[in-house]
Amino acid sequence: MEDLRFYIDYIAKIMEAIGVMTIFCGATYAFFVFFKSLSKHKEDAYVKFRQTLGKSILLGLEILIAADIMATVVTDPTLRSVAILAIIVAIRTFMSLSLQVELEGKFPWQKNKSL
Repeated sequence: MEDLRFYIDYIAKIMEAIGVMTIFCGATYAFFVFFKSLSKHKEDAYVKFRQTLGKSILLGLEILIAADIMATVVTDPTLRSVAILAIIVAIRTFMSLSLQVELEGKFPWQKNKSL
């Protein structure tokens, strides 16, 4: 059982690294797209930059939430560790929801309505 905990903890750390790298690579790509589109369409460059950066942050946050859940499964579930996980997941979920509303102009459960 101890080996299983070790491997799950190791996988959770890898997932955290993947989440951080997703945000970093997405930000780098967003800057690349921004500077590339600056020469062609100056008006649209900022909007493309924000959307590309927002999407990469959103994906990275989802991966980090999964890593936090995996890391909590490995530890002995105390009330404190579960409360900390709940707070972290709530904050990251709120950030994800806010980013999605900012990017799409509507809540995820709305079909084609704008705010």
